[in-house]
Amino acid sequence: MSTTENPIRIVTAVILDPQQRVLVVRKHGSDTFIQPGGKREPGEDALQTLVRELREELDIGVDVEHAIALGVFENDAVNEPGRRVQGEAFLVQLDDGTPRVQAEIAELAWIPLQPPHGVKLAPLSAQHILPAARALQHRTGQAG
Repeated sequence: MSTTENPIRIVTAVILDPQQRVLVVRKHGSDTFIQPGGKREPGEDALQTLVRELREELDIGVDVEHAIALGVFENDAVNEPGRRVQGEAFLVQLDDGTPRVQAEIAELAWIPLQPPHGVKLAPLSAQHILPAARALQHRTGQAG
């Protein structure tokens, strides 16, 4: 089986601040920003994965009861050359805490939801996840 037939499956979060900026993170050893999140552990559903990963990576809690599924998207993986990544994305609201760098995260940034984003952004985020979040805001009549 080729690596393109077996994508890395992750769950990702779109978290907006009151200014409609989106939270992105950069892992140690990478120059590319991605959505926070990660791989499921055995027995976890998507939202359980988000809760665990966001606590581990950023020391924040999110309101999963009001999470909105944005879709499942696939593109080239930025941190594993030759691999594809498949991300199940959710729009979630911060429930507690202020995002802070920890675990494998080297840096976080709040970037505009609309391009230009001002940072080197992973194709999965730039081409799929953030456009889906913008489309949702457009459909629901929110600013952005």
